[in-house]
Amino acid sequence: MSLGLMLLLGLMLAAALALVLLPYARPVLDPPAEQRAALEAQRDDLYTQLRQIPDTDAGDVVRLPLEARAARILRQLDELPATPPPPQAQGRSAALARAGWGVALALTLAGALTLFPAWQKLGIGAAEASQVTAAQQLPGLRSAAQSAKSAASYNAWGDAAFQQGSYGEALRAYTESLKLDPRQPQPLRRLGTLLLNRESMGGQPLGEQEAGQAFALIRTAASLAPDEPESQLLLGYALVKFGEEEQALAALERYRELDPQGRDADELISSIRSAQNSASPALEVYSASCASCHGPAGNGGLGPSLRESNLTRDAAAQIIVQGRASMPAFPDLKDADLNALLDLLQEWQPGSAGASASATAPSSAPSDTGNSMNNESAGSLSGNGLNVTGQNAGGQSASGQESASQASASQSSVQERP
Repeated sequence: MSLGLMLLLGLMLAAALALVLLPYARPVLDPPAEQRAALEAQRDDLYTQLRQIPDTDAGDVVRLPLEARAARILRQLDELPATPPPPQAQGRSAALARAGWGVALALTLAGALTLFPAWQKLGIGAAEASQVTAAQQLPGLRSAAQSAKSAASYNAWGDAAFQQGSYGEALRAYTESLKLDPRQPQPLRRLGTLLLNRESMGGQPLGEQEAGQAFALIRTAASLAPDEPESQLLLGYALVKFGEEEQALAALERYRELDPQGRDADELISSIRSAQNSASPALEVYSASCASCHGPAGNGGLGPSLRESNLTRDAAAQIIVQGRASMPAFPDLKDADLNALLDLLQEWQPGSAGASASATAPSSAPSDTGNSMNNESAGSLSGNGLNVTGQNAGGQSASGQESASQASASQSSVQERP
């Protein structure tokens, strides 16, 4: 809960409390008090006279006009405003009101500090909840990092800023952390990704050398932590940005193996495969007939992995055409399609040239092919479900450029490492 919102809530409560309690703090005013006292005196006098009149015919003659006067006085008293409560009763009411508002104020403040932050996350997804948490923690983590000046504190600050989308702050925090320890996978890959997406965040375009340095950071992080899902995810996005779809696909598939629940790469993988299928008859046949059981990349699913098969070409052809066990037969497959599919399966076998693609640093700046994979999808910082493509990071581009220049020493010391 922000400080401004808490102050506004406090002012509203103070105003409501004043409206209720101020009337009790002022003196009790009774403008018709004198008139009421005079009428009550006349009434009491008439009642005294009426009680003294004997119950005779002569007394009845005297009683009638007195009773008429008494009736008029009672009517006048009824027309006057109600008498305010006595001071003692007012004091009890004021004390109860003050106590009630005190309890209400205490409960409201307690809820604002404890329950309200949790309510903010109800009804939103995990990514949005993570951003809310990061926004709440960011000011304290920033102050702690600037005070402690340790790699751990800078990383905590950078992680919170990255989660919230404050990419300029994240860039500064990760840069400072890498100055202290240049071989940290997460700061390396996130710093490289932020630099690589600097233009889409409102900064200046990257030069060829800067793009290579940014990619070197991401590649180094992937080599330092190859089994961390985010390493493979951000490496895949960086490779797509350079037009290396085959290598990107290998990294993104590896990301899905490491994090089966992760969905950040699904759209990009589908885009790459769609483009490949349209250019490769073998992949088009595979996607239509085989991918649903053996996986989109042949890594296995309901059926076994086709990348670890020891079948000969003739044996594979026989199984495809005639089927085996739970695998259906495809007797109507054209010879050209069958041969293309067999060629593809042979390429996937261990030791073949097409079995895997190593992620090497591109020698040129990111390509601009007009392909959707190289534009919005490749510009996503999807390690946390975040997308900064085409967004200006709220005035952070200048600070991002400054941090990029500050990171040059770290980049030069890192990019030559494996």
